[in-house]
Amino acid sequence: MRPGKVLPFVNAKKIVRPAARQGVCKIITADMCNFVSQGSIVRSIWGSSDLILLIFAGSAAEFALNRAVDWLFFTGQIPRDPIGRLFSTVRYAQEIVFVDEATARRTLDQIHSTHKSVEEARGARMPDWAFRDVLYMLIDYSERAHSLLHRPLDEAERHELFDVFRRVGEGLRIPGLPASYDEWQGDRLRHLERDLVYSEYTRRLYEKYREHLGGWRYEILRLTQAQLAPERVRRLLGLRRPPLLFEAFRIYGLIARLELQKMVHWLLLPPDQVDEVRRFNRR
Repeated sequence: MRPGKVLPFVNAKKIVRPAARQGVCKIITADMCNFVSQGSIVRSIWGSSDLILLIFAGSAAEFALNRAVDWLFFTGQIPRDPIGRLFSTVRYAQEIVFVDEATARRTLDQIHSTHKSVEEARGARMPDWAFRDVLYMLIDYSERAHSLLHRPLDEAERHELFDVFRRVGEGLRIPGLPASYDEWQGDRLRHLERDLVYSEYTRRLYEKYREHLGGWRYEILRLTQAQLAPERVRRLLGLRRPPLLFEAFRIYGLIARLELQKMVHWLLLPPDQVDEVRRFNRR
């Protein structure tokens, strides 16, 4: 191999598929073997603090409705500090998206080990469908957030997004993952219909959101969720889309380009969290 030459799989997944990546990575230097390619749309999404906030605003709605949400209350981490837990999850995600293959695999192993420890402490096993639900949320809200703030993903970008998170799911030993983006779309709809319900846990978690955000920031959260969430989530939570809200997000895209994000972050976030959010920017 000539010095400086980039191996094909870094920018052309059709040449070397994910299953072959691990074997190839063992014989080349780590900086040439990123878990996510340098020019990937996934890096663009998960390196943007604004898109990350939208992803987790949507996920916060769906988390609260999931039939397995009692696991969040068993550990106590999200009810005790929902925003702090969100930021911790983002840090884990970026430790996967922006590192080499080997480092990403170690992070995935660590997350898997943490899940096993929680199961041992409770004396029960988290259902496989609950793990898929969380993975599916990250795929879906990544796509929805980008579409809302910028533009819809094109076909290649949608498949790339799915491919990355399928490898994340494989690293977490999640069984029953769909083989393609098209299969995922069908399974995602089945999960939404089967795994969501408004419960006492939903009410308690939303009370925590209000407590930690304050009244008017909480209302902004609900308006954002109304714009992002699938129809079934909106119906279960009673979220309604104000007619001009979509245009407000389009205007925010302009605000971001005018470097007015600091002002908007100050308005939308608790003061002690603003600097933490800005550190999410990787672009």
